[in-house]
Amino acid sequence: MPDITVGVLGASSLVGRCVLAGLVRDHFKVIAFSRQRQRDADTEAVKWRLIPEDVLSEPMPPIALWICVAPVIALAAHFAWLQACGARKVVALSSTSRFTKGHSCDPQERRLASQLQDAEDRFEVWAQEHGVHWAILRPTLIYGLGQDKNITRIAGLIRRFGFFPLLGHGVGLRQPVHAEDVALACVRALQSPQVCHHCYDLSGGEVLSYREMVTRIFATLGRRPRLFRVPLWLFRIAVALLQWFPRYRHWSVAMVERMNQDLVFDHAQATRDLGFVPRLFSLSKQDLP
Repeated sequence: MPDITVGVLGASSLVGRCVLAGLVRDHFKVIAFSRQRQRDADTEAVKWRLIPEDVLSEPMPPIALWICVAPVIALAAHFAWLQACGARKVVALSSTSRFTKGHSCDPQERRLASQLQDAEDRFEVWAQEHGVHWAILRPTLIYGLGQDKNITRIAGLIRRFGFFPLLGHGVGLRQPVHAEDVALACVRALQSPQVCHHCYDLSGGEVLSYREMVTRIFATLGRRPRLFRVPLWLFRIAVALLQWFPRYRHWSVAMVERMNQDLVFDHAQATRDLGFVPRLFSLSKQDLP
């Protein structure tokens, strides 16, 4: 589909960068929007614009197709602008946290789950009222390219301390999904005419326990696994101390308790409609910082 322009919100994010690569590979022209100035980043296929400065000061060309990999919670702020650009189809990235954090012991996580649900509902209503085709993709545990906030945090803890603490046996099931697989699903959802007015869960190609996931991170780092069972009261102290470090500021006791909870989602519908075939959880050196 050459010479068709796609707008990408949140283009400088991990998934956003992968989306840009996929769109260019499929011969789209891209206008990439970010809140951070991307100096000297323009190419023949990708033109960067700064939000909100460039959006307010420069006339935007008509853009019918959009991928939003910025937080879906922020999408409502752009509805009027998307409509002014002539949006006809928008693919938005949400999260399975909408379901997994709704009953968390952490009030901030419960608030996040509520915000995700509200943002998805508002997006659907807006799209239907303005005749815009829409799709919502909800990935699980995103990782990849050493830039995620999930696997890289675990790897950082292992590098810093040489071991990893577990609550209980760490038997909760996980399905980490690579950022490149999520991006490919976004691009295919945009291109597929039959994909509209639908939500898809995007999980990884392998189900494994939290303990096994951490063990594989040790292996990729070239270290012998050292995992120690730690009681919850000690975890509470450790988390409070770790939160003093910027990279661990978002760690919480609720995250610890989920080590023994299953966070598994069926991606069969995404496979059927998007040809979504995610890779196994096989980490490379490039997937760690």
